[in-house]
Amino acid sequence: MNTKDILRITGGTYLGKEEKIEINSCTTDSRTVEKNSIFIGVKGETINGNTYYKEALDKGASLCVLADDTVIEDKYKNKSILLVADTTEAIQKLAKEKRDHYDIPVVGITGSVGKTSVKDMIYSVLKKKYNVLCNKGNRNSQLGMPMTILELKDHDALVVEIGMNHPGEIHKLVNIARPTIAVITNIGTAHIGILGSRENILKAKLEILDGVNNETLIINNDNDLLQTVKYNNMITTGIHTKSDYMATDIDVDIFESKFTIEGTRFSIPVGSEAFINNALLAYAVGIKLGVPKEDIKDALKNITLTPHRLELIKKDKITIIDDAYNASIDSIRNAAQLLRKIKTRRVFIFADVLETGDYAEQIHREIAQIFIDNDVDLLLTVGTNSKLTHEIFNKHNKNSYHFNTNKELIQELKNLIKDNDTIMIKGSLGMNLLEIVEYLKKSY
Repeated sequence: MNTKDILRITGGTYLGKEEKIEINSCTTDSRTVEKNSIFIGVKGETINGNTYYKEALDKGASLCVLADDTVIEDKYKNKSILLVADTTEAIQKLAKEKRDHYDIPVVGITGSVGKTSVKDMIYSVLKKKYNVLCNKGNRNSQLGMPMTILELKDHDALVVEIGMNHPGEIHKLVNIARPTIAVITNIGTAHIGILGSRENILKAKLEILDGVNNETLIINNDNDLLQTVKYNNMITTGIHTKSDYMATDIDVDIFESKFTIEGTRFSIPVGSEAFINNALLAYAVGIKLGVPKEDIKDALKNITLTPHRLELIKKDKITIIDDAYNASIDSIRNAAQLLRKIKTRRVFIFADVLETGDYAEQIHREIAQIFIDNDVDLLLTVGTNSKLTHEIFNKHNKNSYHFNTNKELIQELKNLIKDNDTIMIKGSLGMNLLEIVEYLKKSY
């Protein structure tokens, strides 16, 4: 694109002299500005990116797109600055325009849990055949996903994770990305406090079909609510439910899963049935897009997952399983079942599951039972709702301690952790358990 294209697409008011400057990249971080790049200011909860326009221009940005209430210093008013009503909306318009110029396979992934891991697996599989672009980390928001699309260059496939907190958000994103293949991992309880029921969560996730235009939908058929979905061009995967692609002869070790799909033996470096379901979805995408079965097998065997998703960290004295990125009742069950396979003392550090609303007590009661059923040796809870989990766990003569803050927990870890412990760490992102992971990595 060039600056005239951007003015046409976004509208707004142009300051300075209009120039037809080619734009090769786009960023919302003034520290990463390069020559022929566009800087877009975004106002966050703590930082207003619009105020960094001076740094961006001084570093050579060809154009700054800023909120129209940004105060521009006089000496910058002759620079290439475009003022718009909403900079996130401007990014979305630019991404939609760019997507329209690419006739390539686009895989869009949504679901309550597992989106990032499935994205990692699909990316690994498609790399065997395509020059594929995918979103980094979990850039799946109203800002992050469009920013990924703006990175398209000579790619011939795109994989994007599509997240949501409220109804209507997936609808908006898929009408930008227009997936040719939609993937739904599962329907759980994430965001149930906002959406009110699992049925409403399903309805919100099915907004992904609004942009698919009757192309392919791939679902995890083991999920009870996804089994109710009817769609003309649908591919199903499963372990326990009859599906188009099924995993059989399953052998799950602590940090490896082996299974068979259509007569071929596969393995993944994660000891989890949930991740076998994820691998099935990646397999289905690979087959649909013509990736040879042996290449899919090699890709899944050597998959590199995004950090903080069942990430194994071996230290001299302890073993850490960092699953701290986020939490739901389904992913906690999966983590506890994995920890149960460990032969050393099993420690689970658990923080509140957020966005549960009126379901908070019920969910945290169920989580306590999960820890009891899976023989957790030591439970360390932190937060507000997790205090109930701690209390129920202790009623069963189990070993548990509760803390109000991460700082309090960290101060006591030296008295609670023993040599050779295996420690699973899991909680909602807002609970910031990553700081506990970092403490353990540095201290042991």
